[in-house]
Amino acid sequence: MNKLQRYAAVAALLALCSASLNAGPAPWYKWRSKIDNGIACSQTPLGPGWEKDSGPYKDSRCEKLVLVK
Repeated sequence: MNKLQRYAAVAALLALCSASLNAGPAPWYKWRSKIDNGIACSQTPLGPGWEKDSGPYKDSRCEKLVLVK
């Protein structure tokens, strides 16, 4: 491996690592049951019996809305 290839490999590794540093937590959403209109707060869909009601939220209690710019 020559010097140029090493620099390219190091640069690619640094770019990959820095991209993961910008990752943040997944947003939370309120989900409504299609069966009994119950509400749940979750980051992921709860299944086919649920539809997204509102969000995104910053917290797991679905109280602090994310301000979308």
